[in-house]
Amino acid sequence: MNNTAFAASLRLLGTRRFGTFWFASLLSNIGTWAQQVAQPWLLLSIGASPFLVGVDAFALGAPVWLLTLAGGVLADRADRRRVITGFQSLQMLCPAAIVLLLLFGHITAAMIIALSLVVGITDALSMPSFQSIVPTIVEHEQIPAGLALNSTQFNLSRILGPALAGVLIAGVGVVGCFALSAASYIPFIAVALWILPRRSACRSDAMPFDRHHPFAGIPEVLRDRNLRGALATVLATGLMCGPLITFVPVIVRDVLHGDASHFSAAVGAFGIGGLIGAGLFLAATPGRDLRRISNTAAILYGVVLLGVALNPWFWGLTGLLVAAGLSMNMSNTAANSFLQSAASPALRGRTVSLFMLATRGGVSVGSLATGAMVHWLGAGHALLINGLLAIVVQAAIGHFWLRAAPPPALAQDLK
Repeated sequence: MNNTAFAASLRLLGTRRFGTFWFASLLSNIGTWAQQVAQPWLLLSIGASPFLVGVDAFALGAPVWLLTLAGGVLADRADRRRVITGFQSLQMLCPAAIVLLLLFGHITAAMIIALSLVVGITDALSMPSFQSIVPTIVEHEQIPAGLALNSTQFNLSRILGPALAGVLIAGVGVVGCFALSAASYIPFIAVALWILPRRSACRSDAMPFDRHHPFAGIPEVLRDRNLRGALATVLATGLMCGPLITFVPVIVRDVLHGDASHFSAAVGAFGIGGLIGAGLFLAATPGRDLRRISNTAAILYGVVLLGVALNPWFWGLTGLLVAAGLSMNMSNTAANSFLQSAASPALRGRTVSLFMLATRGGVSVGSLATGAMVHWLGAGHALLINGLLAIVVQAAIGHFWLRAAPPPALAQDLK
């Protein structure tokens, strides 16, 4: 641990651009996580099966497979200010539509899944631009700290959002969570309009744009053994471990016989773990090998999944979800920091789009496959299989990734 490095990282919050962006993102993500708690619970409450919960998660994440690379091109070549605010405005309409459907009593599982698909499409096209903001508002050497702080607010929202959702569900019902989600977009859109320049896309001469081959540069990213190792790690995590949070409501309701308050507490525990993981990452001595941090934490996530599969107690579940959030956050943040530090600035948007494709796309396919296994085998057996596969696959990825020489840009910083 390095207290000086930790204090220096926290000072970023006092800067005008990063600090404002951080707090606006926190408010937006609190609303998003309140909806993430309410939506699967709403599906189960209107009679949807666990498989349909998996389908909803698939609809939310599946568009990344088709559209995230296009989103990466937008991040590199279009006006990020307009991309982010335009798609965020469209997203805001989806929870607002659910509020109206609930108030008029016409909500169905098919409608919820269709709106998740709309959110997934807008996310896929805008998230590379969103993820590329931090490297443009901090110094190059501050990128890992900026990304870790951004991950901290995300995990803080994962604590506050579910806690607020529990209060709203008990007081006014799930409709309150969707209303909060819709309202939470407003401050972020306002800040994005204020803080982002009108032209923030990269215009590097090193990689001229070819309208006939808009994805040029992506093969260059994939040919790099180090970048490929980072992407493989987060893809494997998304496929095998990511579905854990999707099926927590099924575990709480059907296995542990809990209610909505237990579910919100469980999701909050995952957020607490992520917050601890971000703090540990921030406090780590500069110069640590991000590859080793990412791969070791990914293997730990697989071990935690085995524990969840075998656990019979609710409070055991919350403790394991703390460990799951910690390991997931450290693995993905280290991989993201590694990718954005090692990638060429001209290809950063497309590199981020590949990161999003691996994380979100992996979770979408993993949730669909896990939903089928939960339907046929039960939640415990499905998670047991996922955990065993995760440990074996991540160990194999680490074996090949860590044997590669570190990128020249990072090699001099490693101990």
